[in-house]
This record gives sequence, structure tokens and C-alpha cells, in this order.
Amino acid sequence: MRAGYVIRRLALVLAVVWLAASVNFFVPRIGGRDPIIEKLLQEAQFRSGHLDSGYREMAAEYGKKFGLDQPLYKQYVRYLTDTVQFKFGASISQYPVTVNELLANTVPWTVGLLGVATIVSFGLGTFLGALVSWGRTPIYLKALIPAFFTLSAIPYYLLGLVLLYFFAFKASWFPIFGGYEAGTLPSYSLDFILNVLRHATLPALSIVLVGIGFWALGMRAMMVTMQGEDYMVQAEAKGLNERRIFWRYAIRNAILPQSTSLALSLGHIVSGAVLVEVIFGYPGVGSLLFLAIREFDYFVITGIVFMVIVAIALAMLLMDLIYPVLDPRIKYSAA
Repeated sequence: MRAGYVIRRLALVLAVVWLAASVNFFVPRIGGRDPIIEKLLQEAQFRSGHLDSGYREMAAEYGKKFGLDQPLYKQYVRYLTDTVQFKFGASISQYPVTVNELLANTVPWTVGLLGVATIVSFGLGTFLGALVSWGRTPIYLKALIPAFFTLSAIPYYLLGLVLLYFFAFKASWFPIFGGYEAGTLPSYSLDFILNVLRHATLPALSIVLVGIGFWALGMRAMMVTMQGEDYMVQAEAKGLNERRIFWRYAIRNAILPQSTSLALSLGHIVSGAVLVEVIFGYPGVGSLLFLAIREFDYFVITGIVFMVIVAIALAMLLMDLIYPVLDPRIKYSAA
């Protein structure tokens, strides 16, 4: 039964990925905009301000290179064939650089920044949210609830601008722009690692502070619900240790919905915090996606979106499979 359940879940994930990938293919083409002509128009604005007389012939030649001259169904079959192999073609705006090369250069930056920031904010927010909801918690910790409300309501990029103004412009404690110092050659040396960490501090801090408020409020709501459950009342009636009730009964059950949200958040990591990365000039996937949308480079857009689709689908599949480990009450045979 367990093997059959896993197979069904895998089949469902594949169906969802195929459907989302198909939507990812057709939606950019519904608008009727030609990405080649869009790129030529942008180039003309930077040069003489007008297009050459043979721009349509030029666009047609480039269209052949990118396979855009073929019927839509042939483009779709080619797209599915290449996508299964994780081949997303060449970037229109940065030709002949491929989308895979661009992703290889940006994904590690985004995963490093958002992965650490998400896990740190989840850990701190979940623990603080559990504490402020517990009846025996000191009053000064419960006073953090308004701060959590405030932080959870602030967008990442807005808090990022505030941090940028005070700690980069005013105090000059942190750099304003980039992933590392200009002119520095990337290496595995301690100096370069410290340089990268210094540049990542403010964007990570903006994500962590907002994330703490979000996770804390979610955990607080679950903990309040848990305290009225029968097993909590029974544990207290047995005279169990206060700390044991807190960790083994309350947090263990309240953290399950939080874990599902964490899986979704981790799945979204590969898309980057677009506006945060743009504001800080961070060389991640968010900045790449912003540039691709601005230049209507839909090979890059479809590559990033498909990567996000797969990441979220795999994260949810993994969460679905390990849920019985987190909660023994859930059985595969009941699914």
C-alpha cells in the first residue's frame, strides 16, 4: 500500500509539472509580442533611435535560430523535449549565452541567501511564537506580539530600503550594492567569503526580520489552538513536567502546519526575492528574472518559472512523504 501511495503521488507530481510547464509555454505566446523585434527595438533606442530598414529580415533570421519560425505545435514538442532534459535554450537578450549558464551563475547566490535566511527566520520565529503564546512566559516576551504583527506586515523590499538607508548610506557599515566588492576575483579564500557575507548581510536581514514576524504569528495561532486540546489537558492532569508538555505535546503538534509552509517557502527559494535582489543589486535569480521580464526574454522567464515549478512540486512531495514521520497518527494506508 505504501509503495502504491508513493507511485500515485509521483504520478500526480509529474502531471502537475507537465500542466504547469504547458501553461508556462503558452502564456508568453498568447500576448502576440515578438521577443526578437522587442530586442531590436531596445537596441535601436540605445543607438540611433530608429530601426534599420531590414530589421524584419533580421528578426526572421534570428527567429530561425531560436526556432520561432516553426508552427506552434512543433515549438511545443521541442519545448517539452528540451525541458525534460532541463535544456532551456539560449537567452535572447544575452545571446549566445544559454539560460542554463545564466541559472548556474545565479542560483547559488539566491539559494545561499534565501536558504539561510528562510531557515533562520523559521527557527527563530517558530520558537518565539511558541514562547509568547505559552501561559507561563514572562510578560516582557509577550510584549513582542505587536512587533511581530508589524514585521509580518512590512514587505521585504520596503524594510530593505530602510536598512539600506540607515546602515549603508548613513552609517556606511555595509556595502550598498552587489554580491561582492567590484574588481574582486571570486575564490574560496577567507577574504572573499567574508566579503560575500558582508554584502549579503542587509538583504538577508530584511528577509529574516519580516520572516520572523510571519512564522511567529503562525506558530502563536497554532499554539493557542493546541492548549485547549484533550491531550494537553490530560498531560497537565498527569502532573507532567512543564517543559516536557511544552516541547513534547504543544510544539510537536503545532509545528506540523508550520512544516508545510516551510516546504512551500523552500520551494520558492529558487525564484529569488526579486525586489530585494534588485534593490541591493544582488546577483541572484531574482535580479535575472527582473532583467528578463524587462527585456521580454521569455526563454529565460520560462526557464526560471519551470525551475520554480519543479522545486515546489518536489518540496511538497518530500513533505507529503515525511509527514508520517513527523506525525505518527498519519498513515499511508489511510490516504
